[in-house]
Amino acid sequence: MKKHDCSLHLTMDLIGNKWKPLLLFHLLDGPLRSGVLQKTIPEISNKMFTQTVRELERDKLVSRKVYPVVPPKVEYELTELGKSLESILRDLDSWGKKVKR
Repeated sequence: MKKHDCSLHLTMDLIGNKWKPLLLFHLLDGPLRSGVLQKTIPEISNKMFTQTVRELERDKLVSRKVYPVVPPKVEYELTELGKSLESILRDLDSWGKKVKR
């Protein structure tokens, strides 16, 4: 089976790094300002946060809205495609609660 023929491979390409599922999970309850979203994951660096949200936006899982105000205000929210991951993300969260050390 070729890489591009495997649907799980596609899924992992879209959400399969350390930070993407966490950012997506924190957006399940609605849009968040950039700084608030980043603070939901204290371990993520500024550079990695920016890179990750850009990838999520590129892959149409997250949308970014910039407000023309000073200081700049940026909000991220799930797209319809991103929202379609809700059950998967909530299942992963539930599973993690069960095996929590």
